Amino acid sequence: MLTGFQQQATGATTKFLTLKILNNLDVWIPKIETQKKIAAILSAYDDLIENNKRRIALLEKMAEEIYREWFVRFRFPGYQNSKFEKGIPKGWKVKPFSDVVHINPKEFLEKEEEKPFVGMESLSTNSMYFEATERRKGNAGSKFRNGDTLFPRITPSLENGKRGFTMSLDEDEVAIGSTEFIIMRQKELTPEFIYLLCCFEPFRTHAEISMVGASGRQRVAENCFSFFLVPTPPSEVLEKFTEVISPMFEQIKTLCKQNTVLANTRNQLLPRLISGKLSVENLDIQFPPSMLNDDIA
Repeated sequence: MLTGFQQQATGATTKFLTLKILNNLDVWIPKIETQKKIAAILSAYDDLIENNKRRIALLEKMAEEIYREWFVRFRFPGYQNSKFEKGIPKGWKVKPFSDVVHINPKEFLEKEEEKPFVGMESLSTNSMYFEATERRKGNAGSKFRNGDTLFPRITPSLENGKRGFTMSLDEDEVAIGSTEFIIMRQKELTPEFIYLLCCFEPFRTHAEISMVGASGRQRVAENCFSFFLVPTPPSEVLEKFTEVISPMFEQIKTLCKQNTVLANTRNQLLPRLISGKLSVENLDIQFPPSMLNDDIA
């Protein structure tokens, strides 16, 4: 079909299609039963993707709730036997966020080597997972490894809930990204703890309040993290927390990678099915649940 459009396009310098040309173009339309079969195949992929998205959302909500239960309400395993002093369990210490997390850690990268690049558009407003969409040379911008949290410093990305947890890079690989990321790396707190703290609404609000600059293009003042106090648990509590949360993060990663494969496969099938290069007329196809309605019998 695209070839047909290109052949009919007119114009000396810039080719374009007029309404008259479009009205006179013949378009091949498969039989309705064939259309239904094509829709069934594509809908099956869409249903799998949506099901995975629901599972991912549930896992993320569970992880955030466990964080709040352990470190906000202090109902961690064994809390019944703990004594509390000044509102926190005995043995815990209240420390500034900047003391327990590496903020924008230094990385040395060769300028001429290509590295994975992640822009702000790659971060989601409702999920932790992201992948690099391209490779670039250079060493400017933010630099991060697996386990690092990407926190937006600009408006409206921060207010919209953007954030990311790095887990799609190769082992020991360092990626580069937008200068508008604040990178947060393990120091005294674990990677999972740091990411979930960065999802915690009071933490994000604290960062928003600190923003400085012209209206519409404000940025988080990094010194604000020196004034956000974190009840820091003993290492054994952090280790137990990681044992619970890390498998959830790994499952999220697996489901996200599955969705990438499913979406790519669906997108590759689409033109072949629509053009008829991949025939479905002789296939006995069972319609997915999303297509089982009164319109399709």
